[in-house]
Amino acid sequence: MNKSDSEIVASVLTNGGYTVTTEIGKAGIILVNTCSIREHAEERIRKRLQYFKSLRKNSPGLIIGLLGCMAERTKVALMEEERLLDLIAGPDAYRNLPQLLRQARQGKRVFNTILSADETYADITPVRLDSNGVTAFISIMRGCENYCSYCVVPSTRGVERSRNAETIVKETRDLIENGYREVTLLGQNVNSYHWQTGDQNVSFSHLLEMVALINPLMRIRFATSHPKDLSDELLRTIARYGNLCKAIHLPVQSGSNSVLDMMNRKYTRKDYMDRIIAIRHILPDCAISTDIIAGFCNETEDDHRDTLSLMEWVGYSAAFMFKYSERQQTLAADTLLDNIPDEVKDRRLKEIIDLQQKLSLKSNSEDIGSVFEILVEGISRRSKNHYFGRNSQNKVTVFPNTGTRLGDYVQVRIINATSATLIGEPV
Repeated sequence: MNKSDSEIVASVLTNGGYTVTTEIGKAGIILVNTCSIREHAEERIRKRLQYFKSLRKNSPGLIIGLLGCMAERTKVALMEEERLLDLIAGPDAYRNLPQLLRQARQGKRVFNTILSADETYADITPVRLDSNGVTAFISIMRGCENYCSYCVVPSTRGVERSRNAETIVKETRDLIENGYREVTLLGQNVNSYHWQTGDQNVSFSHLLEMVALINPLMRIRFATSHPKDLSDELLRTIARYGNLCKAIHLPVQSGSNSVLDMMNRKYTRKDYMDRIIAIRHILPDCAISTDIIAGFCNETEDDHRDTLSLMEWVGYSAAFMFKYSERQQTLAADTLLDNIPDEVKDRRLKEIIDLQQKLSLKSNSEDIGSVFEILVEGISRRSKNHYFGRNSQNKVTVFPNTGTRLGDYVQVRIINATSATLIGEPV
């Protein structure tokens, strides 16, 4: 989401007469786009700000601003704590950046953290930053109304609102015309996407179909799904179209019913397992990845073992795994004690990571001997003689460069695997 937001900011500012530079020493303005999901992310931002402070010694007129969720969450307090900041803008204030920058250039310290009930930036064509020219992101909705007890997103990004489906289709067509071959549709909970105008009533399943029909050479991915909203209709839509990727990111967070209840996830362990069974039935070749939080409030050893057992039952291909960090302005911070010692959180997280390493290796090893269509995304970091790309299941694959180009599709037979990568050869 942050990368997509940064591309919107770049578009707003280039339309306002600014230019983007990749050389930080030449920048007259530095805007830091932030995340507040975990405390570690905010700590990294504060350290980064100190580095920018050192740059100002050689460039006294340098404007430094903070954008995004951290800006929204901390607001004026952050302006007082970080005296080097000239401006702060929340996720719904990007259109006002040219005006805020003009005021900052006059020596004023300014901020705008007003949340909107309807801002989607649907009319803004993003400037693709650090793009490989092959893959891109499209934000289809903003905000969230699930109110998971640990999550700051509802307070930092506001209520759910969906983009006009026609603008999403147009943006996808534009990307195809510019040579892109894969797009990821983004939302805090894409399953909640809903656009209605006149007689047109577009659900997320319908939107996926609309985008898939534009061009069969354009791969479509999406993130993220909430288990309570993952419908059989959506799964059947994915099954109908070859360019809808067979990979679903389905955050579980915990395998324990009591923890899921405290997290306000709105599903039980059985509910989640039923969704996995549906995926396996309708999309038997689908890879499933997840998010897991270790050491949430009141989590017992039995709760932790429930998470490990569910991981083994599902057999995730990949996972994002973190230890719980309490965030202010959340229900958990207001009503629950962050009472699991750090050393226990660390140990449980390590057990989760170790298990996932085994599951990822098992999942990838089962692909040895299979042939996949790989979209060439770039040159391997380890060897200029090898390309890397991903298959429909979102697994990174490395294979020899045989003269194909970025954006080509290549049939690759898998000959080896690690927990993170498939290793193959073109056929």
